[in-house]
Amino acid sequence: MIFERMELDDYEQVLFCQDRRSGLKAIIAIHDTTLGPALGGTRMWNYASEDEAIEDVLRLAKGMTYKHAVSGLDLGGGKAVIIGDPRRDKSEAMFRAFGRYIQGLGGRYITAEDVGTTVEDMDTIRLETSYVTGVSPTFGSSGNPSPATAFGVYHGMKAAAHEVFGSDRLEGKVVAVQGVGNVAYHLCRYLHEEGARLVVCDIYEHQVRRAVEEFGAKAVDTADIYDAECDIYAPCALGATINDETIPRLKAKIVAGSANNQLQEERHGRMLYELGIAYAPDYVLNAGGVINIADELNGYNRERAFRKIEEIRFSIARIFSISKELGIPTDQAAARLAEERIAAIRSAKGIFVRKELHALGRR
Repeated sequence: MIFERMELDDYEQVLFCQDRRSGLKAIIAIHDTTLGPALGGTRMWNYASEDEAIEDVLRLAKGMTYKHAVSGLDLGGGKAVIIGDPRRDKSEAMFRAFGRYIQGLGGRYITAEDVGTTVEDMDTIRLETSYVTGVSPTFGSSGNPSPATAFGVYHGMKAAAHEVFGSDRLEGKVVAVQGVGNVAYHLCRYLHEEGARLVVCDIYEHQVRRAVEEFGAKAVDTADIYDAECDIYAPCALGATINDETIPRLKAKIVAGSANNQLQEERHGRMLYELGIAYAPDYVLNAGGVINIADELNGYNRERAFRKIEEIRFSIARIFSISKELGIPTDQAAARLAEERIAAIRSAKGIFVRKELHALGRR
């Protein structure tokens, strides 16, 4: 069954990791390393089942392949999940055991912070492996990637606004933000500073309260966010919130948020397209964090990293242009960009290998 699922989207490797003493149960998925080593965060979540965890890590890993390709990064796609409650089950022993599994991959996979994990967790992993980014600035790292991710989402959202409203100004626009965790908090700050009006929800009351107090946001129940009267719907929690049930309820003209895998199925991108709702593909919009931590591989320079993150607005504009030109949904336009780059590099590598083999044969 797992090999059939891997073959479906051509995954290279899936590693199941367990450590009985620490309680570690983790899965590392490497989707494609054509462009370089697989880079992707480690998510810790209390999954309802092992099958749910497997499906999540596979979807996330593939998303990282496309994210890196569209962003012009020389990195492949990978992801990891740890099954457990991040508020209760963490321990030093668990993350050190996980770090040893990463080390055993010899650089094929480089990890980072994700939902349910922190900079401190990455510091613990670093005790066992050097293949980790997003650690404390003490170690020459960029630290928490959430502000960088939010910066990219903000600029991509402005590009989407320009496409739909004719101006990238967000002042006076109503943005419904689903989930106000680390990334969305910083996104809300950018939006509030520009004068946007915020409607927010979250499963954690203290995060909603913070957004209300600091940004004057209007709080709604998590079940009501899809019905909010707004210009932009920003999914910033878990994925698959764009689906058969929610799409008919959306009042927004734009869907643009930081969550991964926002479309439950590919056909939901076409549903948005046919309804005239502009969708900013998630893995393009939320690439700021990985662009930021990828800069660490060259010796981190914040100014250089954030200049590249700001270019997300040009990527989003190009995707909308391709969508209009070819008459295809924006998620398909983004996928086309990613796949064309991967195919070109794969072809170039094949030509190089054939030339090397030919040269060896002549010696």
